[in-house]
Formats: sequence, C-alpha cells, structure tokens
Amino acid sequence: MKFTALKYEVTDSVAKITLNRPEVLNAMNSEMFKDLNAVFDKMAMDGGVRAVLITGEGRGFCSGADLKEMGGESATMAPGAFKSYMRVINELILKMMRLDRPIVAAVNGPATGAGANVALASDIIFMARDAYLSQIFVKRGLVPDFGGLYLLPRYVGMAKAKELLFTGDRVDGDEAVRLGIANRSLPLDDLLPEATKFARQLASGPTVAIGLAKQGVHRGLESGLDAVLEFESLAQSIVRTTGDTFEAISAFLEKREPNFQGK
Repeated sequence: MKFTALKYEVTDSVAKITLNRPEVLNAMNSEMFKDLNAVFDKMAMDGGVRAVLITGEGRGFCSGADLKEMGGESATMAPGAFKSYMRVINELILKMMRLDRPIVAAVNGPATGAGANVALASDIIFMARDAYLSQIFVKRGLVPDFGGLYLLPRYVGMAKAKELLFTGDRVDGDEAVRLGIANRSLPLDDLLPEATKFARQLASGPTVAIGLAKQGVHRGLESGLDAVLEFESLAQSIVRTTGDTFEAISAFLEKREPNFQGK
C-alpha cells in the first residue's frame, strides 16, 4: 500500500507513521486524511503490528487542517455536505481510540488544531520541550473538532479545558507534563529515540491485555462502575486463556523474564 502524505514502516512489531508534508508543518489535507484512515484500517488487520508510533517529518508534528484547502472546495460546501465531510474525517479519531494496540505520539514540534487532537487521541504522549499543543481553532473563528471537545477535558478538567479552548494558548512540553497531558518532556534530540524505545517496550508486552485495558479505560470514562466491572470480568476471561498469560505464569515459576508474543 502506497501513501502520498505520510511514511509508514514496521520494525520490531512497531508501526511508525510519519506525517510527511514538512513544507507546511505537516498540515492535514484530504490526501493525509485519506492516508491516515487507510493506514489505521491496515494496522487493525495486521497482527504483526503490536504498537504504533506517530510523529511528524521536519520541524512540526502537525499544524492542523490545511487552511489553503479549507479556503477552496470545502469552503463552498453547504452545511449538510460539510457535516458529512467532517464525519468522514472524524472516523480517524474513532479508529485511533478503538485500535486494540497502544499508540505513542512523539510530538516533535507544533501540534495545533487537528494536530493537537491527533496527539490527544493517542495513548502515550512524548513531547519535545520546545514543542507545543494549541487548540488554535478559536483564532481562526472555528469550533474545535477532531475530538478536541471530548478529549481535552478528560486530560485537564473542565475549567482548564475551557481556558485552552477559548484562548488557543500554547502548552509546551514541560507544561503538558504538569497538566497531565504528556507523559514525558524531552530534549528534541532524545525525543524519537526515547519514544521508539517505549513503543518497542509496549510491543514486547502482552498486547492483547494492553489492548483490552485501553478499551476498558475508555469505557470507564463513559460508564458507571457496574459496567466497568462487567467489562473487566469479560476481558479477564479472554486474556486468561491466551498464550501470553501461560507464558507469564511459566516465566514466574521458572524465575525468568517472559517472552510475550501478543497472542
């Protein structure tokens, strides 16, 4: 499968996605939307992918939607047609949230608008210290999309989310860690090596269990305790019969490190 607006490779069971429009800080155009939806469909069906790493080429992670394209064909769409257009785009966020493998975002530069929300839809966020996130929509007279109204309050709480959504203020790597958005803030030179190392660590783990834990966390944000306990029971009944569980028990009894296969 060939992609025009991103680079894709799989090494050591980690799928690396590099957004690849560096001349515009990896702004998302229709080709990138198409490529990202296609690559997440591909990974969902590929058992050889056990973790995902997403980053940007050049100086930026993703500067949001391509405003030149927004000022073109999409600007002339009737509201009903544009709503359908947005539904197709927003499929990407659903695919990221539903992928039963962990996603690590390595935010190497500006991540604004839709780019910020692609990072928030990941499971683990590593940021360069000088990189930043911004809900820049308000500065363009727009309402946040790509899941920003759902995702940001779950990271920072309602009051801080409203502040960031209403102002579009920048949040750098260190501040993102302080707010609980990012997991690590690192010098730029260390970002990709450390994010790759962490993604490989996840890929070498019991990824069936990790994927179910991811889904359980998402359910927990929407459901009551009874529903989550029921999901935990179902998930545990699935993973206890996997090869990774048997391997973990054998390794414990034999006093060695387990060799997980994601099966």
